[in-house]
Amino acid sequence: MEPYTFTVQSAQAALQAGRLSSVDLTTSVLDRIYRVDNSVRAYLAVTPEVALEQAAEADKRRAEGDTSPLLGIPFALKDIVSTAGITTTCGSRMLAEYVPPYDATAYRRLRTAGAVLLGKTNMDEFAMGSSTENSAFFPTANPWDLSRVPGGSSGGSAAAVAADEALFAIGTDTGGSIRQPASLVGIVGLRPTYGRVSRYGLVAFGSSLDQIGPLTRTVTDAALVLGALAGYDALDSTSVDVPVPDYRRALSGDVRGLRVAVPREYFVDGMEPGVAAAVRAAIDGLASLGAEIGEVSLPHTEYALPTYYLIAPAEASANLARYDGVRFGLSAEQPIDVWDLFRRTRDEGFGSEVKRRIMLGTYALSAGYYDAYYRKAQQARTLIKRDFDRVFAEYDVVVAPTSPVAAFPLGARVDDPLQMYLADIFTLSVNLAGLCGMSVPCGFSDGLPVGLQIIGPAFGEAKLLQVGYAYEQATPWHTMKPSLTAAEVETAES
Repeated sequence: MEPYTFTVQSAQAALQAGRLSSVDLTTSVLDRIYRVDNSVRAYLAVTPEVALEQAAEADKRRAEGDTSPLLGIPFALKDIVSTAGITTTCGSRMLAEYVPPYDATAYRRLRTAGAVLLGKTNMDEFAMGSSTENSAFFPTANPWDLSRVPGGSSGGSAAAVAADEALFAIGTDTGGSIRQPASLVGIVGLRPTYGRVSRYGLVAFGSSLDQIGPLTRTVTDAALVLGALAGYDALDSTSVDVPVPDYRRALSGDVRGLRVAVPREYFVDGMEPGVAAAVRAAIDGLASLGAEIGEVSLPHTEYALPTYYLIAPAEASANLARYDGVRFGLSAEQPIDVWDLFRRTRDEGFGSEVKRRIMLGTYALSAGYYDAYYRKAQQARTLIKRDFDRVFAEYDVVVAPTSPVAAFPLGARVDDPLQMYLADIFTLSVNLAGLCGMSVPCGFSDGLPVGLQIIGPAFGEAKLLQVGYAYEQATPWHTMKPSLTAAEVETAES
């Protein structure tokens, strides 16, 4: 078995036993990146010098007795998380040459844990997209079928893990951008509760919705990475000071007597039949493990899409106003005056999807429309949250599809924004309600991965991990990987 195929857990065991060094493990993953990433295109930037230096440091720490769970483990970081001295582009021309002067808290915590940075991954520009086709630089391919999307906006991070180009990766989830790509590439993706992981150093899209979380090969790995990320941070005003449990203790494999809710609104017309069948089979599988399944209603689910696409663009409109060509990032050359500088900088720096959302958000916040749109959306958001509160008063978790479809072809939805937005129809409510959610592999539809979404109450990540681990251990899906042989890569490149 090649070291680059290891899980975090198995790699840690090999490192601890002295069968492998972090430098050797990191070299193996870097070699894998060089072999396949010209086709997958998961990375915007690979940092081999940084990686090997950090790996050598990890080996030294281990020799001195450090046994941290992530010590020496190579990972990939979505290029929206600030890294001092390393370019952070957010997949945009606006920040193509931006080098942050500081580290995000999430990255700093991973480094403190001894994890090794391989590079920064591709993404939809400013995290606005569901396919990673909105990157200003190039699209990323799905390792299961290089002609299809890996999902988004964290598609580069998801593809890197699925293609064995990182042992784990970090993504962000504003409306499903960890869970949806995890579903489409057949891995685990966990969006923590809003406030569980610090947002300091995360370049903002929707400030009341954004959350950093892990993309991993197994539920155990997700528990290990979340344990390093989670916790209060005084630098983030939205961080919540609540205890962080040892998530590994949730991995009992037992769900007997656990109450699992299945919302009828998440099985709708237009779902891919293979997706619906795989998710129904997964629910039956949980029942066979002893979970108590009950059908429930989340009646305001139908308002999640319009609510999200008022609130998120409104917050984006405010957050992206800072990109004016004056303080940092792109600046238009030889402007006539300051207004020409603003206009041309934003026109040249932002892609079409970002412009679309800025216009939607600015309109929703404008005089005369604020009450009719933005205020109404916030009221609908409250109703969506109350739906979940009512269900969680009786049930431990909610299970549903992660995505209504499997991975669709590259280019198929680029010219149809509504169809692209509908790719996140089952994930948006979690963000609006500030909950935690996880996608785990649960089968295939026409040879492409399908994800089961597990939703928990605020700060209920341990329940997600308990259910996800029990299901994972009873099924083979997490052991299945895409075939990216040298011959297939050469064919794709030609």
